[in-house]
Amino acid sequence: MKTPVFICTGFLDSGKTTLVKDTLMEQEWIAPGITLLILCEEGEVGYPKEYLESREMVLLKIDEFDQLSPSFFKNCEKNYHPAQVVIEYNGMWKLEDLLCIRYPKSWELQGIYSTVNGTTLDMYLKNMKNVLIEQLTESELIVVNRCPKGIDRSGFRRALKVQNPMAQLIFEGLDGRIIQPTKEDLPYDVKGEKIQIASADFGIWYVDAYDHPELYLHKEVEFVAQAFRPKGMEENMFVPVRKIMTCCADDLKFYGYPCKSDRPIGFKKGAWVKVRARFEYEQAVSFGNKQPVLYLLGMETAAKPEEDVVYLM
Repeated sequence: MKTPVFICTGFLDSGKTTLVKDTLMEQEWIAPGITLLILCEEGEVGYPKEYLESREMVLLKIDEFDQLSPSFFKNCEKNYHPAQVVIEYNGMWKLEDLLCIRYPKSWELQGIYSTVNGTTLDMYLKNMKNVLIEQLTESELIVVNRCPKGIDRSGFRRALKVQNPMAQLIFEGLDGRIIQPTKEDLPYDVKGEKIQIASADFGIWYVDAYDHPELYLHKEVEFVAQAFRPKGMEENMFVPVRKIMTCCADDLKFYGYPCKSDRPIGFKKGAWVKVRARFEYEQAVSFGNKQPVLYLLGMETAAKPEEDVVYLM
């Protein structure tokens, strides 16, 4: 059995502990047994003894990076046999150094999550953009919390996506609620009659198309996906899908919307194709709720993307 390792990083008081307590430790895939929490930096929010005991967590405090050695991690495995390991990392230390350490053979990195304080985001973008973005280049999930009104979400998204196009990005308001993306936040242009969706942006489009179908209605969309036909589906229909990760490597599923044609659609199962289709919002079959439905305009063979996994944000 592999022992999953989760890394949470970010500058001091950016919300790392809150992310661990309120999000990471609340996931269904947190296994029963000891959770080894390696704390490299203490902020305003801590881990009360009662909380640690209730979650079967063992906390180890680290003051200097040099303490994080192969022998340290080997002893952690020997002494605690953790079901999972959470490392709350010091945002001023290089993440690359942590990733280069030799871990026990049974340990396996499952996710790197980062937090950014939205009240200081504009300052970092203006004065320390390179430092901020460099810290986030390996992160799979980035939560920008405590966002005030008027924060430059689109500017931050563009700056980040250049270095880390696969990052799942979530913005939270001062009230802690997720800020839903607007069309200005989207990484592609929805103003024209044809919308080209880059490979890395399929997850964003998949979610936004369901939440805001009016932005895409009657327009042509173009994207790369894998061809799939569920058992029982008619030959004039198929589902162009992508493998989407929502939280971690254990949470991978294929997602896509049904695509129709006025003639049989032939393809090799799992083949990579470039799809051009008209977007509609209706019942996919004679029963069921309305949902995005695609009408095929054209399809051709496509190369497999360098990264075949995409994210929801």
